[in-house]
Amino acid sequence: MKTVAQLLKLKSQQHQQVHTIAPDQMVLDALRVMAEKNVGALPVVEGGKVIGVISERDYARKMVLKGRSSVGTPVSAIMSAPVITVGPHQNIDTCMSMMTDGHLRHLPVVENGELLGLLSIGDLVKAAIAEQADLIQQLEHYIRGD
Repeated sequence: MKTVAQLLKLKSQQHQQVHTIAPDQMVLDALRVMAEKNVGALPVVEGGKVIGVISERDYARKMVLKGRSSVGTPVSAIMSAPVITVGPHQNIDTCMSMMTDGHLRHLPVVENGELLGLLSIGDLVKAAIAEQADLIQQLEHYIRGD
């Protein structure tokens, strides 16, 4: 079973960099960053600490459906907080359970207060499928006597 640290190393170079936003920046700024970087969520960082996460889901549910303006609304008004984080030594199954139980799609990876990365549910599903494929291949070799 892979750890979070191993999974972060496997992510493509483009997706290893974590883009963040400050809580006092406007929601429109967050949307621009998400669109420009092709990501669905941004950790909200203040004083070097992750204090929340803003996602496309937050925007849809807390802005669009309520008729609010993204120009004059700070990120802090719609971010999901408190944030649930994971450490680099936890395994994929633990992360999947946390995300399923908490109805989360993004999970910041934090160690000693430092943001190391951001995992999406897609990252975890891809890793789980790869592990299952490897196990199937090993079992097939065992059955054939290779």
